[in-house]
Amino acid sequence: MFERYQPEIDAYERRVRTGRCFVCGIVSRDPDFPKHHVVYEDDAVIAFLNRYPTQYGYTLVAPKEHKEQVADDFTIEEYLGLQRIVHRVAEAVREEVEADRVYLLSLGSNEGNAHVHWHVVPLPPDTPYEEQQFFAIMLERAGAMKIPEEEIVSLAARLRRRMGRS
Repeated sequence: MFERYQPEIDAYERRVRTGRCFVCGIVSRDPDFPKHHVVYEDDAVIAFLNRYPTQYGYTLVAPKEHKEQVADDFTIEEYLGLQRIVHRVAEAVREEVEADRVYLLSLGSNEGNAHVHWHVVPLPPDTPYEEQQFFAIMLERAGAMKIPEEEIVSLAARLRRRMGRS
């Protein structure tokens, strides 16, 4: 559907290991973190399209407050509230892109991309088995999709509408 390319992985890794937190940059609308299209936002949570999507509709969900431990940094109420939003985003993405399956993962490292965030990754219908699961998510393997800006803007708007109906 969309052409794929391989971003400069070494430059990306250097940036995430030594640069400012990307989620905090997006939350603060820092101009050094452009091209992140927000699909949901409230006082505590933000969800936005992945800048390097391996799948169409790949979205990230994060607490606005900088937290690094996926469970320990949250009260049970905060965690469950965040998971309600992850669920809503996953359903909006699944419905909008007509995914066969949606993968949900919290990835990151204390050494880079430390801000807790969840990956909401839709798997398109008829994806061969050998291109599913981790292969479908790993930028190094699948490559990023070159999606035209007008299509990204349109997708973000459609997801926002779906989120508004949840």
